Amino acid sequence: MFRTTDGGKNWEKVLFVDENTGCSDMGMDPNNSRTLFAGMWQLEIHTYGRRSGGPGSGLFKSTDEGATWKRLEGHGLPHAPVGRIAVRVAPKDSNRVYALIETGDGVPMDGKPTQSGQLWRSDDGGENWQLVNSDRQIRGRTHYYTREEISPDNENEVYFFTSAFSRTLDGGRTLTNMPATPGGDNHEMWIDPANGDRMAVVNDGGVSISVNRGHSWDRIQLPIAQIYHVTLDDQIPYFVYGNRQDGPSFRGPSNSLQFGGFGGAQISRGTWHPVAGSESGFATPDPVDNPIIWSTGTGAGSVGGSVARFDEKNHQAREVEVWPETVSGASAAEVKYRFNWEFPVTISPHDHNKVYVGSQFVHVTTDGGNSWQIISPDLTRNDKSRMQISGGLTPDNIGVEYAGTVFAIAESPKEAGVIWAGTNDGYVQITRDGGKNWTNVTKNIPNLPDWGTVSNIEASRYDAGTAYITLDFHQMNNRDPFAYKTTDYGKTWTAITNGIPHSMLSYAHCIREDPARKGQLYLGTENGLYISFDDGKNWQSLQSGLPHAPVYWIAVQERFHDLALATYGRGFWILDDITALEQVTSEILASNAHLFAPRDVYRFRPVAQPAAVSYDPTAGHNPPYGAPINFYLKSKLGEKDRVRLTISDASGKTVREIECHAAKEEGARRPVGRGGPGGGGGEEGEGGPPCEVKPGINRVWWNLESEPGTEVKLRTSPLYAPDVKMGPEGWRPAPDAGRISLLEPPGTYTVTLTVGEEKFTQKLKVLKDPHSGGTESDIQTQMQFLTGLRDEMNAIATSVNPIESIRAQLAALEKELGTDDTGKAIRKAVDELAEKLTSLEEKILQLKLTGKGQDSTRWPPMLAAKIAYLAEETGSSDFPPTTQQVAVGEELKKQGNQFQQEYLQILAKDVTPFNAMLREKNIPNIIVKMP
Repeated sequence: MFRTTDGGKNWEKVLFVDENTGCSDMGMDPNNSRTLFAGMWQLEIHTYGRRSGGPGSGLFKSTDEGATWKRLEGHGLPHAPVGRIAVRVAPKDSNRVYALIETGDGVPMDGKPTQSGQLWRSDDGGENWQLVNSDRQIRGRTHYYTREEISPDNENEVYFFTSAFSRTLDGGRTLTNMPATPGGDNHEMWIDPANGDRMAVVNDGGVSISVNRGHSWDRIQLPIAQIYHVTLDDQIPYFVYGNRQDGPSFRGPSNSLQFGGFGGAQISRGTWHPVAGSESGFATPDPVDNPIIWSTGTGAGSVGGSVARFDEKNHQAREVEVWPETVSGASAAEVKYRFNWEFPVTISPHDHNKVYVGSQFVHVTTDGGNSWQIISPDLTRNDKSRMQISGGLTPDNIGVEYAGTVFAIAESPKEAGVIWAGTNDGYVQITRDGGKNWTNVTKNIPNLPDWGTVSNIEASRYDAGTAYITLDFHQMNNRDPFAYKTTDYGKTWTAITNGIPHSMLSYAHCIREDPARKGQLYLGTENGLYISFDDGKNWQSLQSGLPHAPVYWIAVQERFHDLALATYGRGFWILDDITALEQVTSEILASNAHLFAPRDVYRFRPVAQPAAVSYDPTAGHNPPYGAPINFYLKSKLGEKDRVRLTISDASGKTVREIECHAAKEEGARRPVGRGGPGGGGGEEGEGGPPCEVKPGINRVWWNLESEPGTEVKLRTSPLYAPDVKMGPEGWRPAPDAGRISLLEPPGTYTVTLTVGEEKFTQKLKVLKDPHSGGTESDIQTQMQFLTGLRDEMNAIATSVNPIESIRAQLAALEKELGTDDTGKAIRKAVDELAEKLTSLEEKILQLKLTGKGQDSTRWPPMLAAKIAYLAEETGSSDFPPTTQQVAVGEELKKQGNQFQQEYLQILAKDVTPFNAMLREKNIPNIIVKMP
């Protein structure tokens, strides 16, 4: 135990028993901070078992703010050996102290008897104790739980939280049922010291809050999750699969295709669903028949190799366990097949009907799990001395500490029958004939300690004899990173961890090869992600906004070039579009600038979503909509320098230009827009943030839309709302005349990067959404119709803007004329011309609108709003315009033509004579053309 007296600046060790004992809990007297109690816990955890209890465990007390401590013995307390201890002092009565003490429940350990009991109580501040309860529900699985809290206003009211949630109202002697429970697997609790009705409990499902003393609970899910593995399918867009602690296997979209609306642009929890399996296993889709998902695990361990074959088509699963015999509670030495808590499941890259799993053997099925065959001998050390009952004073055996198990399996994608297997007792084995003969190659690995867990094997797709492995030794008290590579089927190995810093959290979990670039590797450790561009010789951090958390598993989606992670604490994460990383070279980094070849992109259309709330904290984020354009800049741009991206269609016509300037702050992150069509997508212009770039690799998202149409700039206040002022540039946007931007059709486009005098070009393929109902011919027909609407809107804006300018000038002139009789005739002419222009403009815009308070519901829409509405509706899918859409479009076209004719007539018959009158009075003309 450590103590600080200066707010954490300095710490001193004040309580230490031995290297095998740590502090499991502390309890401070709420009424006298000089009095503290501490539970010290002797505990040893290894791959092959956990041992709780021993002479180091004990209850300690300090009366001088922790400066000195006394071990409490006798006086009613259980004698050694004891295990984990939790202790609390009652706020209402400092003499009342409760201690949960692990005793062994009377079951012999190592052939020696143990004591019984769960809860001890002192009524004199810890001098004397009495056993008050032996109910196992109070502590349950002691190494996971053993926690308690006392009500601030009743020293007899104590709460105990385990997989269950219990309460005593009589000082611990009996347990009473709770009116409601906060959830399962409860780990910690807080009670308001000023109001015992207010409490919060944290459990494996989130946080539960009660304001009525536990009679009801508000359950809150947090944006955190412990994910063991991540796998991906090849659908468009692809789905993500994995296993969450205290839940089943799950499936959810990498892109929900939700681009706004009531649910927002998010991946809501409603888009995910269970796919059988359980918390610790795998969820692996069939690479050929993606709706078939192989899920593993149960809430009580892996049992006899628990495997379920889930069918996405009917959302049902068939249990196809390797050996369906319940073994929960049995030691590894007592079971027929030793399946670890995280036993591997791997689908052959050569035959999608062939599925491998691992116990101490490698098992295979080729008939959907209907039958399983063993294709290996025992590949482990088979050390029975390390397969005994795990737990110490309180046994706990559900496969977590099963040693002598196959922990990793991988078949070479290059050569069928080359299968690698790694064990959690440190062996690496290989067969080159599909399992007929196996070779232990562990001795060939240099400087490898014993008893590491081979946490991952990556068989290379580029060379049959090449494989990469990671080994985890943290439960053998070695937290260094261990990763190796072989190129000759395991005959020789090379350590590949240079660049990964050594720390308490640097042990490696997973290594993965990039599917597009040989020698590019990814490695996950207990606190981050690393990348190597030289086949593991050197590594560098690849956090890029990723929270520091254990990276348990890595997957790369080949079609989309995305990198997906399973983090143990922060859920699933995806790094969208790693093509720049796959293409970057030292030559590129030495150049002034470079445009990377973009990946193919899909012109996705939105789909209906499950009902969801927009404030869901657990919701994921969709990738920005459109095409990511990646480019490299060696140096920082000058203040006036600009980088320009130009997108041209197959005919060479420019459809979009994006201009970027230097980021205002070094390292500033460029926003990426709303993430849907019309959302800007990180472009400069309407709907998008400014495009800012910095030295290094930059990314700009083109949202696949054309340049926005001509903007209507209003230079007058709304009718009857003179309080609405113009913006800093002297105008305000029209509330009912949006700029029409067209979603460009599928095809091949050219991206041009201009940096100074240098130009770089790459081709970009835009692909049709394979799920949309229309054809590419339908899209072209739609584009022709929408282009007509856009052109009409642009023509209207080109006329409305001068009208607004003239009206603003007339208003200014009228103010200058004053109210005397000399200007009466001119004022009359000004009013008449302004009225004509206003009447004409009102056919296009609803000039009473302010754009606030939903005032568009007060008055009818005019021509511009109708054109915008028709364009949005027609462009909402990939179908050609309907008969009625065409008919309305023709009607609106007639109205637009009529407006243009009337506008030209006013210019000729009213504005021109008006300017002539002004000249006669030596008054400057009204300027008709916009500056």
